[in-house]
Amino acid sequence: VMKLSLIKVVNGCRLGKIQNLGKAGDCTMDVPGCLLYTRTGSAPHLTQHTLHNVHGVPAMTQLTLSSLAQHHEVLAEYKKGVGNFIGMPESLFYCSLHDPVSPCPTGYVTNKVLQKSVIIGVIEGGDVMEERLRSARETAKRPVGGFLLDGFHANPAVTETRLRLLSSVTAELPEDKPRLICGISRPDEVLECIERGVDLFESFFPYQVTERGCALTFTFDCQLNPEETLLQQNGIQEEVKYVDQIKKIKTTGCSEEMTSFEISLKEKKYQEDFNPLVRGCSCYCCKNHTRAYIHHLLVTNELLAGVLLMIHNFEHYFKFFCSIREALKNDTLAQLKELIHRQVS
Repeated sequence: VMKLSLIKVVNGCRLGKIQNLGKAGDCTMDVPGCLLYTRTGSAPHLTQHTLHNVHGVPAMTQLTLSSLAQHHEVLAEYKKGVGNFIGMPESLFYCSLHDPVSPCPTGYVTNKVLQKSVIIGVIEGGDVMEERLRSARETAKRPVGGFLLDGFHANPAVTETRLRLLSSVTAELPEDKPRLICGISRPDEVLECIERGVDLFESFFPYQVTERGCALTFTFDCQLNPEETLLQQNGIQEEVKYVDQIKKIKTTGCSEEMTSFEISLKEKKYQEDFNPLVRGCSCYCCKNHTRAYIHHLLVTNELLAGVLLMIHNFEHYFKFFCSIREALKNDTLAQLKELIHRQVS
């Protein structure tokens, strides 16, 4: 049975490992952590071979029930399971009802798809404290392997209300089962939720950033002076000021608002910028290509732009979660949170 073993709890933040994962029960996953976001079982823009070049890929992969149901007849005929079908035979899978980026069609629920799966209990109740607590208490009585905290993503006007609800809900849940939250993936929001006892997150944010033609450039190294770190990370002082700017970029399939954690490589100022996306980054993109080259790929609509940006954005995001775990080990989470919030517009 899937079980969460806590190593350390600091002011509600939980550091530990989810154990007994996989068919043989011999797999583990570190928390706080995130899932590998996929679309129909494939990391966006990347082949399985390319994905292997990304460091720190999460142990658990996110699929959506709608995509599995649509391919149910093919999978039944294939007979070797979804892992082999999508070329990830060794992966652990989390099947969500919804794709966090785009709403999934309704009416595809089928018991056959969910055979031999660990069921995750969903906590609902909207913004009503009594209903949230009732949902948490009743779900905690069920034989579920963990808990999905649904409906906590909202506009900034009600963020504080949602965070208070989140703290109250997690206080009602057993300590030895993991808590996954859906719809939250931005770095600052992730830290707020970790402080309230959340263990697992979806990793759709790097995909959204990639679809905007942007690269994640936020820093999470709290050992350096924040101002010096931002200068080192972004290369030039103009981009430190850029943290205070927000723009809307309309791209195919993703018109989300640009955040202060990223830079838009479509901007003309990168035409002759021969720095890597992030100085010191060890991803394939940063080690082999420049901002100017990515800019060229974007303005000429080359598919390689999405591949290289996805490689960088995934790896940068996965390293962020590694830094969270290190901060919890070293009791420096407060410094990390301050550094992240200095970069929020």
